[in-house]
Amino acid sequence: MSDKEQFLKQIDRIAGSHGLHGSESLCKLLRYCAHHAIDHPGSPLKEYQIATEVFGRPTDFDPQVDSTIRVQAGRLRTKLTEYYGSEGVEDPILVELPKGTYIPSFHHRAHNPRPHPDGSFQQEQRSWFVAFVLVTILLTASLLAIAVLAMTRRSIDPAHASEQEPAPAALQLFWNAFATAPEEPWVIFSNAAFIGRPETGMRYYNAGQDPQGRIWDHYTGVGEVLAVHNLDQVFGSLHRRIRVKRGSLFTLDDVQNNDLIFVGSPSENLTLLDIPGSKEFVFQRLTQGTRKGDLAIVNKHPRSGEPEIVVASPSTSTLTEDYAIVALMPGLNPARSVLILAGTTTFGTQGAVEFVSRQTLLEDLISRLSTTKGGGLEPFEALLRVKIARGVPVGTELVAVRERTP
Repeated sequence: MSDKEQFLKQIDRIAGSHGLHGSESLCKLLRYCAHHAIDHPGSPLKEYQIATEVFGRPTDFDPQVDSTIRVQAGRLRTKLTEYYGSEGVEDPILVELPKGTYIPSFHHRAHNPRPHPDGSFQQEQRSWFVAFVLVTILLTASLLAIAVLAMTRRSIDPAHASEQEPAPAALQLFWNAFATAPEEPWVIFSNAAFIGRPETGMRYYNAGQDPQGRIWDHYTGVGEVLAVHNLDQVFGSLHRRIRVKRGSLFTLDDVQNNDLIFVGSPSENLTLLDIPGSKEFVFQRLTQGTRKGDLAIVNKHPRSGEPEIVVASPSTSTLTEDYAIVALMPGLNPARSVLILAGTTTFGTQGAVEFVSRQTLLEDLISRLSTTKGGGLEPFEALLRVKIARGVPVGTELVAVRERTP
């Protein structure tokens, strides 16, 4: 097989990998850049060319104003790194996209070490043997742990569904759109970018004033971590799996091709800013008053007895309450569904997920909503109040509910 055939086969393998599943734009970018590198070696590839020929941008596209191509290339580099750290760890061909260029490079992975003239090869062999034994021991222990875990998670495997008790009716109704879809739903958890260093102080990255290069870390709150665990348990009881993705790696292709569950507010899950969100209960920064700058939820059409603006406990005191939203809506692709579970703090987000994970709490919500002909719920938005003690949600109550009109 020629190098060209091997390279193209490797590109097909990467494009069909788990990490690029559902990301049509990144697959198109990978294939286009790869074909250009193979068919036109040494020929440069510009942002404008990619923008107009791959992403359908108009002829007046200005890369100085629109950073789409650079962002997509950065995401592709991350995907390639993740791929070769997991699925592609033993692939014979390495594909890289060096920074500063859109021309991928191809390398044959070296498999056969050559003896060293100083005789050190035997020492290397002994070192590799010791490493092999240690890895074998660790692998055996890992397989045993996986086996034990699999025995405790048999409820997720459809093959064992008949052995399990059916999930409560309220859970089945609420999660109908996600549990009956042909594809596993994505859970997109907040993964906000931070600048600064831990020893000098860190804060959220501000795209309007901070250069991209100053991002040092990404943050995910403890509430989001526990929330993903809760969702995994819920879908286990429904005999379905979920797929989990960091918000920092989210693309608009995901909205088109998947049912999505967003965990975290737009202040941290910034990808929520790129898609249609809630309309009745909206996250906004306060611009005046003693709580200026704090994240609040605004009730756009308050009814009698409902608050117009709600905020969590002030940062100067112990956090005892937060507010959150639960919003079910169609995706950009009407055949897909989007669910937003978000509080103004990480603990409010955890409370929102716990709310939709418990039968008794869901029964109260469902009693106020209409159902579809397919056995699910019509789109809606709900505002929740979450009581917190020592950083743990201890109670959640409905404040307001709205059904969304088409």
